[in-house]
Amino acid sequence: MLELSARTLQRWRENAEGMADGRKQAGTRHEPANKLSEQERQRILDIANAPEFAHLPPSQIVPALADQGQYIASESSFYRILREANQLAHRGKAKPATRQRPKPLQADAPNQLWSWDITYLATTVKGVHFYLYLLMDVFSRKIVGWEVYASESADQAAEVFRKTYLREAIAGNRLVLHSDNGSPMKGATMLATLQKLGVMPSFSRPSVSDDNPYSEALFKTLKYHPGIPEKPFESLEQARRWVSEFVRWYNEIHRHSGLRFVTPGQRHRGEDGAILEQRQSLYLAAKAQRPERWSGPTRNWEPEKIVYLNPGKPAKTEVGLTQKAA
Repeated sequence: MLELSARTLQRWRENAEGMADGRKQAGTRHEPANKLSEQERQRILDIANAPEFAHLPPSQIVPALADQGQYIASESSFYRILREANQLAHRGKAKPATRQRPKPLQADAPNQLWSWDITYLATTVKGVHFYLYLLMDVFSRKIVGWEVYASESADQAAEVFRKTYLREAIAGNRLVLHSDNGSPMKGATMLATLQKLGVMPSFSRPSVSDDNPYSEALFKTLKYHPGIPEKPFESLEQARRWVSEFVRWYNEIHRHSGLRFVTPGQRHRGEDGAILEQRQSLYLAAKAQRPERWSGPTRNWEPEKIVYLNPGKPAKTEVGLTQKAA
């Protein structure tokens, strides 16, 4: 702890003059011989803040000075001194682009808020993929529209959405369509279609998958489904047949954990209320028959009345008022 050896302590004790610290430079702070003086440090700051160099990082300043026949200090010294002076932030007028969180969205009924995305389906040709366009209703989790194409484009995305919009009879109702920042999502044809149909677009931040969690979770369910072929798809027809079977299973057979284990189709058609009420009655009757087996309330079968799309969550008071009004 004292950075002294036992032999040094013995030698001090044997010294008749007392236990004086005989080490060289003991009690004094060692200053490196190559330390920059205050004048040199200030000169570096003055040069870094000069109009000619104020917008450049040290990696650009030092070579520029060398071209002018000047050597002030090393590049690392420039970085160190600027860091100590809190001047190592972005240099120049242009600031890095900041991405704001998209506006929080919510739905309390089907066909108010949709989410969509595109995912790859592997083919037997290496480097070639099919593209699955998938639209889902965030409130019910139902897959409301889909198609498989051999390419990715805004024209095809607009066609899939237009057909789904007409099939779900959305005309006259307010609908928000959320997606990521891919080129098909923000293509001119897609945006023009949304504007023509009166649909409000919403976009995630670039490279932030959490902004579109429902579509991402749906793709994981699809990719890890036990029935997905072990080998890549050989043709568009084969891929479309399999996706058709998956959509039927997902909408009408799969009991969704986020919906109190009713199917998305039941939730979308409004059948979940009666189903969950019957489950609640069954559990209450079981508890009344054998109360000793229950240490607390029965399982919660209340349907989720409002679904929120990440990111952002409303304040607790707002959630309470909204649920009370609903």
